Amino acid sequence: MTPAAPLPSKILIYGVYGSGKTTLARRLSELLGIAWRPVDDLTWEPGWREVPMPVQRERIAELCRRRSWILDGAYRDWLDIPLASADLVIALDFSRSLTLRRLLRRTARLVSTGETICNGNRETLGSVLSSESIILWHFGSFGRKRRRMRQWAATSPGPRVLLFRTPEELDAWVCGLRPVSPPSARRRRS
Repeated sequence: MTPAAPLPSKILIYGVYGSGKTTLARRLSELLGIAWRPVDDLTWEPGWREVPMPVQRERIAELCRRRSWILDGAYRDWLDIPLASADLVIALDFSRSLTLRRLLRRTARLVSTGETICNGNRETLGSVLSSESIILWHFGSFGRKRRRMRQWAATSPGPRVLLFRTPEELDAWVCGLRPVSPPSARRRRS
């Protein structure tokens, strides 16, 4: 997709933990005027209680029935839902060293500041050292997610896939997008 091509309205951002999915979703939402709701808000309840999978699937399906959306990730158990309706998959295929460094830096910040994330949850030293640690998830899923992204880019039977291997490639693409006009400018042209 070239920056001048019509912009998609249903975007799935996919990548490993620490690749910058949420940061990109926020950026694209502001730039393109497309609603974004963090996936973690749909899949985790307060107290780090995971939402039951049938409820997760229904929440994602409801979101994907909308006219436009941006998702900042997809879990394996419901990945089929956004793939069936996405216009575009942005695949962040960044190196393990970069994504792990970003993840460690973000996790250290969240633990030290006590900043709340999805539905009021907080990262703690205990959660980082647990068997459910996001850092362990990074190691456990890196190869699988990377293979999946590369396969999609090579032979996607579904939505168009843009595979970015470096943050610089991604930034160049984003910088070439035309932002939506602010609501006041749209009213003046009407």
